[in-house]
This record gives sequence, structure tokens and C-alpha cells, in this order.
Amino acid sequence: MSTNTIDARMLGKMFLAGARNLEAKKEWINELNVFPVPDGDTGTNMTLTIMSAAAEVGKIENPTMELLAKAISSGSLRGARGNSGVILSQLLRGFTKVISSETELTASVLAAAMEKGVETAYKAVMKPKDGTILTVAKEAAAKASQLADSTEDLQPFLEEILACAEDTLKRTPDMLPVLKEAGVVDSGGQGYVEVLRGALDAFMGKEVADNVEIPSAAPKFSSMPAQEETDIRFGYCTEFIVLLENPLSSSQVQEFKDYLSSMGDSLVVVADDELVKIHVHTNDPGMALQKGLSYGQLSRIKVDNMREEHQEKLFKDAEKQAAEAKKAAEKEIEKEVGFISVSAGEGIKEIFQELGVDYLIEGGQTMNPSTEDMLNAIEKVPAKTIYILPNNKNIILAANQAQEMTKDKQIVVIPTKTIPQGITAIFNHVPENSVEENTHIMMEHMDQVKTGLITYAVRDTKIDHKEIHQDDIIGLGDEGLLAVGQNIEQAALDSLEALVEGSSELISVYYGEQVEEEKAQDLLSSIEEKFPDCDVELNYGGQPIYYYILSVE
Repeated sequence: MSTNTIDARMLGKMFLAGARNLEAKKEWINELNVFPVPDGDTGTNMTLTIMSAAAEVGKIENPTMELLAKAISSGSLRGARGNSGVILSQLLRGFTKVISSETELTASVLAAAMEKGVETAYKAVMKPKDGTILTVAKEAAAKASQLADSTEDLQPFLEEILACAEDTLKRTPDMLPVLKEAGVVDSGGQGYVEVLRGALDAFMGKEVADNVEIPSAAPKFSSMPAQEETDIRFGYCTEFIVLLENPLSSSQVQEFKDYLSSMGDSLVVVADDELVKIHVHTNDPGMALQKGLSYGQLSRIKVDNMREEHQEKLFKDAEKQAAEAKKAAEKEIEKEVGFISVSAGEGIKEIFQELGVDYLIEGGQTMNPSTEDMLNAIEKVPAKTIYILPNNKNIILAANQAQEMTKDKQIVVIPTKTIPQGITAIFNHVPENSVEENTHIMMEHMDQVKTGLITYAVRDTKIDHKEIHQDDIIGLGDEGLLAVGQNIEQAALDSLEALVEGSSELISVYYGEQVEEEKAQDLLSSIEEKFPDCDVELNYGGQPIYYYILSVE
């Protein structure tokens, strides 16, 4: 028996099933990343986007097409994160424009809605590329239009649309050479296919839960959570190196580990034939050091009182809260110009604050702020004109979407793709200039900045004809791969070799949370020696994921 229409209740179930299926596959989709770095976030962004809409749909007790359309469109627009999430929200937005006035959906209505979704999404992207989620959605919509003329039975209609989307997805590596070289299909396209597959499952009778919770947007990287002092069981963070008199056998290394484990936690022991590096939290650093002396000489000894540091942090936090409370209590006077910037890392936050940023949104790789986050920030900045610095190419579309949704303030999105571009842009803002003049100047100087990012590979792959293996250190530039190696500082130097030109004047280095200051100072000296014609500055960035962020101007 054929089914020729879909009512509002069934559409709601199909949408929730599509969202759930995407959520179930998000980590796998995250791994479909061209560059093998620990920042794959397409699955997370698309999931958070659609789950924001699903949460609104789940609240509707008696669904109508109009209510569903409003919930899906508004929820996805405000929850949109990253380029893939914004594109998905635009596909849904266009789709809902067509269905909102209907009482039931037929094949022809579904086809028209899919076509409108594709049209809306393409308008949101400045330079659409073949081989992306847009291509998969476009081909699926074209198939729907073709089938709508010849069938009214929705089961084969939906099955063939899904098959078309899957076939297009398989061909995305042939459309984008970078996908083919990396051996992956387009991650956004895969996410779109999973939404379609889940929707079809529900149409075929597979039950899905009506209650929807939005998954956490927490990044994969995180600092240690704040603790009460009584929670700090072992008070001294102890680090040292043992310069071995004789190589340790595997049993001796294990004996050393067992001894240290018995007196503390957070233990890391790395040993080779010449030295052993130790990190342990303990209440008796002397005993740990004494044990190390039994194997050889000690070097690089570092002992920090974590309870003392915790007390200092609590004091600083209290001071900060008091200052914020005082500021909130004061009547805010609207000013002419304000700034919103996206950043990650305590050092980078401080730099933006010193440059006059009014509101900082924590985010970046693996944690792309949503359109809702942007709108909330805009509301909190008392300025007639607000500049937004996304500082990540995957956040620009969300910022643009927030700009379109804001009616009572002038929003200017400076399309900064990296932290150094954002710093340069705001540095070159001149209060006396008009908005138009400043926008032109900021973008002009932004375009003169070249950026390098030093991180590590999470899997084997091949990029730009270079073999990359898991755990290799890699340098990424604005256009692609800069360096591959085994040493972090050498990869930074090799990346700068590719970035620095005869006209380059300034090299800025921002070292991350995983880099010791001593290592960063050594790199600074090497850079000054290698590039004597450039001024070189070193800053603590504290950023996760990237050992170093390099900037060349």
C-alpha cells in the first residue's frame, strides 16, 4: 500500500530521527577531515545545529506544519555553528519556507522545498565549491524534482533521493582533489546523508525518542576543572629528569613507576637509554627526587605548590568577579564603536582585551561559537557599531548570520580567518576614521598577514604529495601544508621558511599551553638568527591544540 502524503506529526518524527542519526555518527564524521589535525569538528557543528532545532521541535505537543517550520528554522539558525552548521541551517530554512503553508507534504511539495533549501544555502556561501555538502544537497534536490513528475508514492521517492545523495557523496573526492588525496569523502555531505537516512528510517516505521537534549558544546580540549582546596589530594606538582648512569631495564622502569604511583597521582614517566623524564603529583617531592637519584643525576627540577596556586587563583577569581559586578552595577552608556572577538587561550584573551575588545567569545577549533553566541555577545556590547572578529574561517558564516539577524545595531564582520589576522585588524582600527574607512583599512592590513599553525597529526594521510604519519608534527598555512617533521620547534622554523619573504618585516610567535617558556625562548633565538632582517616578538598565547601560532607581516 502506497503512502502519498506526510502529515505534521510524521514530519516531526522524521526530523527528530534525522537529528538523532546525525548525533550518533558525529565522531565518525569529525574524523573525515582533510588535514589530519586534532580539530575535526564538522560532525559536532552539524549536530549542535540540528539539535538546537530538534529541541524546539520536541517542545511542540500538537504539531502543525507552521509550528514545525518555525521551530526548525529558528532553532537551527540560532544554533548554527561552523560553516557546515550554517549551511545546514540554511538548507533547513529554505525547506521550511515552502512547507510552512502546507497541511500535508506530497512528493512535489518535498521536491520544491528541497530546491528552495539548496537555493537559500548557496546564497549564504560566497564561493560555493563542488564536492561539498552543497553539491550533495543540490543533486538530491534535483533527483527529487525529477521523481516528483513520475511518482506519488513517497517510499520509493525518498529511497531514491537517499540513494542519489549517497552516490553523490561517494563522488565528492573526484570533484575535490584534496579529498581524494586525503582518502575521505566530504564530511558535511556525509552529515547531510545521515540526516536523510534517519528521516527515512522514521518514515519506514522506526521509532525515535521525542525528548531531545542538546549535546554539550564543550571542546575536546579542556583545562583542569576548578576544585576546592580539599579536593587537591596531592599538593606538589613535581617534575624532573634523571640523567641515567646506566640504561634501565623494563623491569626497573616499572619498579620506578610503581614506587611513584604509590606516593602520588597524575604520573607520567618517559624513559630511554640516557634519561627518564618524570611528572607526578605528590605530597613528598623529596622522596620522589631521592628515588630518582638512585638511578643517576637530576636535572630540570621543578616543584610547584598546587594548593598555593589554587588559593591564588581563588583570590584572583574573587577580584575578577568583584570587578565584573561593579561594572554591571554601573549604568552602561552606549558608545559609538565596540568589538567582539573569538579567541582561545588566556594569553590571547589578554592581548585582545589590551587592544580594546569589549566582549570575548571563547572558541576556535573544535569549539565553534553558534549564531546564538554571537547574538548574545552583540546584545551585551553597548555600542552603535560593533565589529566582529571571527578569527577562524569556520566561524565567519555564523558571524554573518548574526549580522543579518541584528536590526538595532550596525554589525561589521571583518572576515579574519586566524588569530594573528584578528590582532592585526583591531590594531589598525583608528577611532577618528569612519566605519567605512576603518573596515577598508582593517581588511587591507588583515590580508597582509600570513599565518602558520604548528600541531600534530592524528592519522596517516597524504597532502600536497607529502606522506604524513600519525603523531608527526605538521605546520599548516593559509593555503595548505607548510612542514612535516618530528620536532615541534624545527617544524616552526621550516614553516617560517615557507612564509617569510624579502619584504617581510615582523614575525610574531604565540606559544600554546603545552609549550614550556624555555622552549619558546629557544625558538625565539633560532628565529632571530635565521631571519635577521625581521623583528621578532614572542607572546604567551596559552592556546590549545596548536603548539605555536606563527604570524608573518
